[in-house]
Amino acid sequence: MGQKTLRFTIALASLGAFWAARSDEGMWTFDNPPLKLLQQKYGFTPTQAWLDHIRLSCVRLNDGGSGSFVSPRGLLLTNHHVARGQLQKNSTQEHDYIRDGFYAATSAEEMKSPDLEVNVLESMENVTPRVVASLQGAKTPEDEFAKRKAAIAEIERESLQKTGLRSDVVTLYQGGEYWLYRYKKYTDVRLVFAPEAQAAFFGGDPDNFTYPRHDIDMALFRVYENGKPIETKDYLKWNPQGAKNDELVFVAGHPGSSSRLDTLAQLELERDMVEPNVLKILKHRVDVLRKYSAQGAEQARQAESEIFDLENSVKAFDGRLKGLLDKNVMDKKRKEEEAFRAAVMANTRWKDAYGAAWDDIARAEKKAATRLRERWFHSTDSQLSGLASNIVQYVAEVKKPDAQRLPGFHEAQLESLRYEMFSPAPIYPGMEAARIAGQLEQDIAEMGPNDPFLKIILSGRSPKETADALTKGTKLYDPAVRKKLVEGGEAAVTASDDPMIVLTRKLDPLRRELIKWMEDNVESVEQRGGEQIGKARFDVYGKTTYPDATFTLRLSYGQVKGYPMNGTQAPYKTTFYGLYDRAQSFDFQGPWYLPSRYKEGRDKLDLSTPLDLVTTNDIIGGNSGSPVINRNGDIVGLVFDGNIESLVGDFVYEVETNRTVAVHTAAMTEVLKKLYNTPALLEELLR
Repeated sequence: MGQKTLRFTIALASLGAFWAARSDEGMWTFDNPPLKLLQQKYGFTPTQAWLDHIRLSCVRLNDGGSGSFVSPRGLLLTNHHVARGQLQKNSTQEHDYIRDGFYAATSAEEMKSPDLEVNVLESMENVTPRVVASLQGAKTPEDEFAKRKAAIAEIERESLQKTGLRSDVVTLYQGGEYWLYRYKKYTDVRLVFAPEAQAAFFGGDPDNFTYPRHDIDMALFRVYENGKPIETKDYLKWNPQGAKNDELVFVAGHPGSSSRLDTLAQLELERDMVEPNVLKILKHRVDVLRKYSAQGAEQARQAESEIFDLENSVKAFDGRLKGLLDKNVMDKKRKEEEAFRAAVMANTRWKDAYGAAWDDIARAEKKAATRLRERWFHSTDSQLSGLASNIVQYVAEVKKPDAQRLPGFHEAQLESLRYEMFSPAPIYPGMEAARIAGQLEQDIAEMGPNDPFLKIILSGRSPKETADALTKGTKLYDPAVRKKLVEGGEAAVTASDDPMIVLTRKLDPLRRELIKWMEDNVESVEQRGGEQIGKARFDVYGKTTYPDATFTLRLSYGQVKGYPMNGTQAPYKTTFYGLYDRAQSFDFQGPWYLPSRYKEGRDKLDLSTPLDLVTTNDIIGGNSGSPVINRNGDIVGLVFDGNIESLVGDFVYEVETNRTVAVHTAAMTEVLKKLYNTPALLEELLR
């Protein structure tokens, strides 16, 4: 055997061993479920009918989470923390639904969500050949980028016009494949039930991303169409017994994004620049809002959900960074890439087609590093500013051919964008001013007062003066004003003297220049290189892997299973006994106090009822609200978190300790029956 052939054989063997060792992990697309792996390990092969039923029972929420239908009348289960944004938008100083919870005993009492969109994946179509064919004749990565963008926009527009369904072209395997996902979209979504935040998030930020946990992190919506609850033929049957130890379970949901297939150069940029700066921004924003909250009870109520989201992100990014700083993790990624590249370079055809991709991406990452700080520290951290930016860009972009528009403004995306832009949800002037001033202070500290972007914003004023002028002078709080500007087109926006619109018009050329620079120098190279590496991956070991997460529907499988932790063993489940013990251990203080309903209702509950559980299912952010499903297709749990060991899961998966944390259906059944007095709701769930 020649030396070159020997190296090639060793590389392929290494790759084969690598993927075989990972047979328990994966966020698999529904077009390529891990049927062989499931049969080999669990003796179970889901049928196509089973897969279709699960797909049509599961939903994506534009608030950033997942959910599932659990009754034939459009009842939708998700997490309290996914529903929290809608609870906040419906709350007032007099009615705090986050603090107090909510229950609609009748359909007339169900509460309309201001701007929640629910998507159900109706169909998938592989459009890779069409996208790839569109690149013919392109001489540079920039040409390819433009042609690819045009082809994707055309596919989405044609599909929308033909079917009326939301149509998204999804990039998988870094561009190895392109799929058209068509969604049935619902925007009349009404809240039915949510517990008190303290029951849903017992333990607060200290317990977040940990286990054992004791949370009832659930909420129920109902989906309507034409003023009536939808008839959901596909829904998950409620199993009040829930999941058992060692049981095979599935999670079907929408993981947001992962970087497991990224090159080493991309991960190094994340480690050295992205994660540290994002953490710096997040922590600063938490500090700003805590100071705002200290002004009074109403300010605290306004900021509470934003602080919740920011603290959650801080903990998540901190875990990601620790993972990337772990020598073992990076050594593992380095060895994987070396083995993969060796296999490519050992084959002349593969080498010629794909061999330069890694070095091209590495050069692009170095270029990106020179301007990333402009993205982070040219910000005002403001809902109003975001709306103004959307308005200014919207009226300009819709006049262009679809293929030439900025991301987010293509024809197939406009309906959802308008729905968000014209949301009637409240915007709090005082909190907006605090956020703008706080972010500008950080921007000045990072970029200096002579930065061109900041000089335009500040115009000789202090951050506080700037924030006050913008928030007190604007009328963008009113969705009718926003709608009138959009409908008036460029003429109305150009004539507007609203200070937010005026400022955004001045900043727009700088923002567009940075977008174009990033497209030409970074994104176009990453896309071309990603496509080459994606194709190389298929050539080297076939389609035996799963793509990185893209906030599209995925299926993961695993077992209900405890794990080694802190020199002992974490149990597969917790119980209500543990909830009361933990609360008592902290003297019912801080984030471990109990709502009165729970403190006074202890004797009503069977304290041995399973409360939360852990599984080996592979999930990341975006999976919140995903159902845990048994092989019969019943729902047996509700995903709400991962453990602290799972935070590096954006980059690597470790089956021994990476765990999904879920609410047990037995616990949800127990509290609905004995603490919340919801007989009609229980009857609907258990029928």
